[in-house]
Amino acid sequence: MGGTTTYSGKLRSQTSVNLVSKDATTGLIQDRTLGGDAVNDTRRYYLYESFLQRPALNAVINTAFSNADATNAANTAIRLAEKVANRNFEALGTNMTTALCTFNATSAGIVLTTATADQDQAIIAPHLDTNQTAWQVTEWGTENQVEWECSINTNAIDNQKLWAGLKLTNDQLVATDADQAYFKFQTDATNSEAFTDFTVWHFIYSAGGTDYISALPITVEANTIYHFRISIDSDRKISIFVNGVQYNVTSTSGSTGGTAVSSGTTKSLALTDDVDLIPYIGIEAGAAAAEAVDVHYQWISRVIFE
Repeated sequence: MGGTTTYSGKLRSQTSVNLVSKDATTGLIQDRTLGGDAVNDTRRYYLYESFLQRPALNAVINTAFSNADATNAANTAIRLAEKVANRNFEALGTNMTTALCTFNATSAGIVLTTATADQDQAIIAPHLDTNQTAWQVTEWGTENQVEWECSINTNAIDNQKLWAGLKLTNDQLVATDADQAYFKFQTDATNSEAFTDFTVWHFIYSAGGTDYISALPITVEANTIYHFRISIDSDRKISIFVNGVQYNVTSTSGSTGGTAVSSGTTKSLALTDDVDLIPYIGIEAGAAAAEAVDVHYQWISRVIFE
């Protein structure tokens, strides 16, 4: 394609594109490309986490030093552990340890592995300590036109709960958070919800305590990469994408079961106004055996000023 051409819609390219906006009144075309070959909008704020360091337990970067000479070796160990810990994300969950979050030896990113008891968890979340990271300090509010995405890779599919998205707490249960938007897969209803189909991905959103569960036509496979994207528009309505395909979002309420949806562009109902959400990715064991998930990266953005 030669020359310079302006489009009012979206443009796909195998190389790179410039993002532009057009003033509806003046017709002014403005190049809003942010960065070299990334299609970013200068009106938005972006964070990207590729896990250059492993997330550790919160205590790793919050353990106090002792001034006693006898503890010099211990202080050195604390300093070394702190030095290699991820500054933006922490590991947490029932019986989770820093050692259970590892680099992936065969692909990009990290591996979250649970301990070996039933209901053990491996979760990553932004450090929630005051002023620790922009991932926590920045408000990812329902009114901020938030866009979030991640890439994960399943391991064995046997007995587990797996979730990723925007929530108020780290709990995988639908009923816990009154406001949320996240993807979830579980192999059965034990210690969780009674879905109609336990073989597919579900998308759950809640507004003021009312839950909506979309059963996506995507059978969860072992050792498979899934790219999730959640986009909240200026009306607080959600669009969802899995591996680059957009899926309809149900407006039928219910905290169990799940309404079957297909690919399409139907958005959610409006989320509750002015609720700040937190990105979580986690896995929970459904029996006395370790479960694991690979996490390649997370990305989030919002309008700079609502």
